[in-house]
Amino acid sequence: MSKRLAKPKQYKRASGGWGSLEGMSKIELSAKAPPGAMATLAQMNKPGGYMCTSCAWTRPEDPHAFEFCENGAKATFWDLTTARCTPEFFTQHTVSELRGWGDYALEKEGRLTEPLKYNPVTDKYERTSWEQAFNEIGAGLRKLDPKSVTFYASGKAALEPSYLYAVFARAYGHNNLPDSSNMCHETTSVGLKKVIGSPVGTCQLEDLEHCDAIFYMGQNPGTNSPRILKNLQSAAQRGCKIIVFNPLREKGLIEFVDPQSPVQMTVGTPTKIDHMYCQVRPGGDIAALMGVCKRVVELDELAQSKGEARVLDPDFIAQHTHGFEAFLDKLRSTDWDAIEHESGLTRAEMEAAGDVYAQSKAVIGIYGMGLTQHVHGSQGIGMLVNLLLLNGNIGRLGAGCSPIRGHSNVQGQRTVGITEKVALAPVEKYREVLGLETPQQDGHTTVEFLEGVIDGSNKGYVGLGGNLAKAVPDHERVHAKWADMELTVHIATKLNTTHCIPGKTSWVLPCLVRAETDEQESGNQWVSIEDSFSHIFGSRSDRKTASPYLKSETAIICGIAKATLDGSNPKLKWDEWTADYDRIRHLIAQTYPDEFHDMTARMNQAGGFFRGNSARDRVWKTDSGKAEFTDPSVLNACGIGDAEGRYHLATLRSNDQFNTTVYGHDDRLRGLKGSRMIVMMRPEDMAAERLREGDIVSLVTDVSRDGEPERRVSGLKVVPYQLPARTLGGYFPELNALVPLWYHDKLSKTPASKGVPVRIVRD
Repeated sequence: MSKRLAKPKQYKRASGGWGSLEGMSKIELSAKAPPGAMATLAQMNKPGGYMCTSCAWTRPEDPHAFEFCENGAKATFWDLTTARCTPEFFTQHTVSELRGWGDYALEKEGRLTEPLKYNPVTDKYERTSWEQAFNEIGAGLRKLDPKSVTFYASGKAALEPSYLYAVFARAYGHNNLPDSSNMCHETTSVGLKKVIGSPVGTCQLEDLEHCDAIFYMGQNPGTNSPRILKNLQSAAQRGCKIIVFNPLREKGLIEFVDPQSPVQMTVGTPTKIDHMYCQVRPGGDIAALMGVCKRVVELDELAQSKGEARVLDPDFIAQHTHGFEAFLDKLRSTDWDAIEHESGLTRAEMEAAGDVYAQSKAVIGIYGMGLTQHVHGSQGIGMLVNLLLLNGNIGRLGAGCSPIRGHSNVQGQRTVGITEKVALAPVEKYREVLGLETPQQDGHTTVEFLEGVIDGSNKGYVGLGGNLAKAVPDHERVHAKWADMELTVHIATKLNTTHCIPGKTSWVLPCLVRAETDEQESGNQWVSIEDSFSHIFGSRSDRKTASPYLKSETAIICGIAKATLDGSNPKLKWDEWTADYDRIRHLIAQTYPDEFHDMTARMNQAGGFFRGNSARDRVWKTDSGKAEFTDPSVLNACGIGDAEGRYHLATLRSNDQFNTTVYGHDDRLRGLKGSRMIVMMRPEDMAAERLREGDIVSLVTDVSRDGEPERRVSGLKVVPYQLPARTLGGYFPELNALVPLWYHDKLSKTPASKGVPVRIVRD
């Protein structure tokens, strides 16, 4: 084998720019979008228009001419495809055959057009009527113990159907309401609430206009939330220093060309985004932040010794925080050698980041799942908050903590009652407003639902969107038992893998997309969503529906609920709520009067309305009544440490992907194309393993419990990439099979998919 190291793959252009426009055009053609799709985009994220179904970035009060990004355009083209997956398609293919197609091929068949029921004799989905579907689903649910049934929600459903979905579940008799937050950002809801009393971020859009520094951790905006790039560009141009902590060097955090700037698109140069780029190893954020905090405290002590202005804010710490002395003791007792080893960074890098913090008056911490999807992800959030608290960087202009959400309304679903925790549900208001006595036993998280699927205790599943069977960890164990459920119901727009693992009785119920007209008895309906800044916006479209047989998510939920429940509660007015969504918003306002009063009127204001955030007001709803400094018990968030032959795998999304929806097989911003069955590997590690670019290997999970089968994914092509030592990268959801179901964050049970211990086996 040659001693010359393989050359890492890379994308030579900036993020955004012509590459973004080319990417949009490619998917527009591939999706067979109609001519009017571009006109639909012109109304996206604007008053009177519809809110993007991709990420949860906000809608500004004064929108640009084009208030959408590459991801939003792809999602819209994909939704508005002219391809149709009719009942006739299913006469030609068994479900067993379709299960082997893969999600890209399944979704390419286009929009589902009519309700379908699975026939186990023919192994095919067959046309059914809505009346038959509702009646038989209702009868099936009545036969099951409600506590053995799960109502799962993906993050796209708007506030109105989400509110009713939670009401239906509790009227039926359970709190089994996990959603896609359990799979991605639940660690924020649990971990952030523990330390500042708020389960969501404290920042507003205006803070990005006044910050001096941004500590940006574990999130790839170029692929996952491109609309934030304009804000990062503006911040960098005015001198804000952006310090990046991420295992991969992502183009969106390095340089950006604004596609809406004719000058920059033609004769201009890309805007440099990062001031520093720290390639932290998987799970190493705790140690990295420990090093930064250690430097900040050292600089404060030095300033005190010289009689200079302090770096820390002692008044804020004394008045607003708890646990500072214990955290200080931890900093002093943790040596630099351990911090460097666990972070994968040098002391000089962390000290330089600390210098930036110390020199900044207003700092924002932005993070994604690279920080949270670890066994000790909650402690990673705690460490980021520790850093912000040192100088009072929560609760003032230009400062705060800002998690970047994925799905467009995943945060909003939790806000209006989709939660498995009784303590977070509006139990008293349900009783007052709806005359509803709710179950007092906590429901289960997604992980607990999957455990119930495996052990047979979960008998029924209703899925409000999503492709959960593909998104979950431990594919082999889960999929082997999924079809044993008595009843599976899927509310969906396109066919996917989850639909191809039907229960003993199974239905696929086709629904509208957000960009289509939702015509009900009272006219074309408005829905509402919540962005990641806790603003509520109205959304409506006049795009013609893909099929006259489609129903809205609200109508489907109400139809199933009416057919399932005994009708003894006159306050559950399913027909009236279907006819006029204003009545649902009235219920939401009654249930959450402080946040949602006058909801219908306020949601269509230029900037929507802000439902408030106690931590932003420095009101700390924690056990101590103050913001909590935390004392981390580990320096690396991965639950399994180093060992001979062990690597840590971070699962990733490609540029042509949104969650489990794959638009194509290229990953432009990483310079990769042609296949998703790859493993990215550091050239030095390739040489040590005597591997060449293009070699085919398997990854095997390097930890297991007694009696568990081996977890293996084979047929992966080795690709050289710039990564930290002993770190691998590969695609979600193809590599989810390597993540044990029990390998999750300690507090939230979110799967720990960003640092999976694996070993390499030659195929």
